[in-house]
Amino acid sequence: MKTASVLSAQPIADTRERLRRMRALAWLLDNSIALPGGYRIGLDALIGLLPGIGDVIGALLSAYIVNEARSLGAPRAVLLRMMGNIAIETVIGSIPIAGDLFDAAFKANLRNIALLERYHFDPVGSRRRSRWFVVSFSALLACIALFVIAIPVLVIALLVKAL
Repeated sequence: MKTASVLSAQPIADTRERLRRMRALAWLLDNSIALPGGYRIGLDALIGLLPGIGDVIGALLSAYIVNEARSLGAPRAVLLRMMGNIAIETVIGSIPIAGDLFDAAFKANLRNIALLERYHFDPVGSRRRSRWFVVSFSALLACIALFVIAIPVLVIALLVKAL
């Protein structure tokens, strides 16, 4: 089991610069545009308005942060949680109108930076919380998949029985 912190994998100055670039990208994607009333959105929300391709472009830009976290030594559980944030934002963000509003509010990139920084300051606790999230999220997806499969099977069984 890896117990070293993120900073031990790279020289400190290089790691700080990479973290600074990742924070800057997350801010640009999630918080760079001020709206009236004090709320902020980012370029990701605007790119997501492009039908079909916008959410894919946003996910690719977000994947850069996950890749940098991987190269800095973040454990698999933290990386999976980061990818889960991107998947949630991408899938729900692809729903017209409501998904765009969700995309503007969810801010997956800032969440991912917070996960990486939390791992840096508390590697053991962060890894444990991330594992629980991954297990819970996987169980939820399995339940949804079973439900999606069970409904058509039950409908077909009832139709066959009725005939």
